[in-house]
Order: sequence, then structure tokens, then C-alpha cells
Amino acid sequence: MSFRVIIPARYESTRLPGKPLREMAGKPMIQHVYDCATRSDAAQVIIATDDARIQQAAESFGATVCMTSTQHRSGTERLAEVIETLHIADDEIIVNMQGDEPLMPAMCINQVADALANTQQASVATLCTPITTHHQLFDPHVVKVVFDSHKMALYFSRAPIPWHRDEFATAPDSLPTDSTPYFRHIGLYAYRAGYIRDYVKLAACDLEQAESLEQLRVLYHGGRIVCVEAHEVPGPGVDTEADLEMVVALFDDGM
Repeated sequence: MSFRVIIPARYESTRLPGKPLREMAGKPMIQHVYDCATRSDAAQVIIATDDARIQQAAESFGATVCMTSTQHRSGTERLAEVIETLHIADDEIIVNMQGDEPLMPAMCINQVADALANTQQASVATLCTPITTHHQLFDPHVVKVVFDSHKMALYFSRAPIPWHRDEFATAPDSLPTDSTPYFRHIGLYAYRAGYIRDYVKLAACDLEQAESLEQLRVLYHGGRIVCVEAHEVPGPGVDTEADLEMVVALFDDGM
């Protein structure tokens, strides 16, 4: 199996401006993300950006960079432009690795690509990990997923799903005591290049806009997402200044 990793990276993050270039352990964050990707089995790792500052930083540590439009509304649209620019064949597997995941294990990158390669009926592959705390379950920043017996995603939500009617009525401050499974979605995706070409032509749906979860567009339009449990749990991503401080502390502690 061969696959490529594309890392979309933009400078104008609303919650943490300049995020890809924020420093941790003596390197910009985008370099840590790139290093994670290069430790995987990917045949090629590409940073896709619309910002010359990110391009300059990435090329300084030897990364391949593809400059893209400033008009893209999502990382997936940025991937689609890279696919067209590089004339990537429809059947090639592309892993979309977020530019704010400096602690993503290479094992997870390999696993999500492998999951798609081995699930022909899936349009997309992604990962999940068990939820173990009440805080995670009710935190809207932690995306939850439920899936069927074939590991095909049924729905993603910022709300606790499934809603345990009886347990939450009597013990709302704890996880259910029975065997009801709860899973956190890990935002790492694998697609075939042809599906990305199709995806960006699909209309956004109300569910996607309400939850602010782009993957719901796939399900709404009849695509299937295989969701497998990660063999290794990633470290925290970086969305805010507090997240950045936590990840910097982890690097300082020798993680």
C-alpha cells in the first residue's frame, strides 16, 4: 500500500493566530507535525498553505510545499487543489493530517491509510479512541462518534452520543455503569483522491453547519466512513493558547 500525507496549514487561525509557526522545543509547530508524518510509511509528505511565511519556514527544514489559494473554506478544499496541481490519480490514498497535531503517532497515520485500503466500500477512513471520563463525554470540543457492527460511522456529534436515557436521568455526573461504549473521534482522515474531487463539489448540509463538523457532509450525501479504534492514542492537538502551553510543557518534559 502506498499513500501520501498532505498537511493543510494556514496562518490566520481565529483562536491562535500564526499557529503553525508558534514555537515548541525550538521548532515551529508545523515542523513537529511534518516530522510526525515523515516517520510514517508515507511515500510523500506535502505541506499545503496559502501563506509565504509558512512556505519559507517549511522549505527551511526541507519540506515539500504546495502553495494554494487564499479562498479555501476548509482544509479539504486545500487538499483538492493540491491533488489537481500534482495530477494525483483518483485511486491514490491521501491522508489529511491537521497542521495542529504535533503529537500524532506515525502508527495512527499508517493505520488510517491501511483502514481505507482494506475497506473498499468506504469513502473515508478515520480513527477513534474510548472515552473514559465524564468531562470528555460532555465537552463539546471533544467530538463523539457512533458506528455500526462493521465499524461504519453512523453519526458524529459534539453532544454525548449515545444518550443513555436511564443512566443520565439518575446519575448525570458520571459515565454509565453498564457496557455502553463511548468513543472520541480523532481528526485524522484518509481518502482516495477521486473522492476528494467529488467531495468538494457536494453542497454543505444543515447537520454539518449545526455541529461544525465537516465529515457530516460525507454521511449526509450517502458516503461511508470506516472508523477504527486507534492502536496508539495521540497526544493533544493545539487549538488555543492554553493548548499550546500544555503541549510545550510536554515537549519540555521530554515527550
